[in-house]
Amino acid sequence: MTSSTQKAKMTDEQIVKGCIEKNPIAQKYLYDKFARKMMGVCLRYCDSQEEGEDVLQMGFITVFEHLNSFKGTGSFEGWIRKIMVNTALTNIRKNKKFKQNVAMDSVEFMLPSTNHIAENFAANDLLKIIQTLPTGFRTVFNLYAIEGYSHKEIGDLLNISEGTSKSQYSRAKAHLQKIIPNR
Repeated sequence: MTSSTQKAKMTDEQIVKGCIEKNPIAQKYLYDKFARKMMGVCLRYCDSQEEGEDVLQMGFITVFEHLNSFKGTGSFEGWIRKIMVNTALTNIRKNKKFKQNVAMDSVEFMLPSTNHIAENFAANDLLKIIQTLPTGFRTVFNLYAIEGYSHKEIGDLLNISEGTSKSQYSRAKAHLQKIIPNR
């Protein structure tokens, strides 16, 4: 059996085991299998392609360093995604972009939730539009609308209040509603 045939038949369990054993075939397979999807995750939190690539690389370094902590319960892809999101958040904190863009107030204004602004756009178009959001808005929008975190969880992750998370999400939606009709 050739290495490409072996690669095609690798399960997530085999990939993890192979990577822990420093098997280059398993390492390449893990990267090839998840890099494209995870790049999409990273780009939602980053200002540019280059920054997204840096976050992706840092995220995969973390994945490879901590593979032995994956217990096999739950989705392997979900475990990797969580690492990528946390790496992106660390990058934002490191660059102090989030604190510059988040108004630390508890003003809440909620927009009607019946407006489905994203339905008529391709994924790449939405990604480009989301990347135009200020970092604070974009981060909360991604965590809430795409990753499915609650506002309380977002507050804990970003060290902001739940009200600030709600406010930033509402403002992100308002910002998107202004941008999208012009596209």
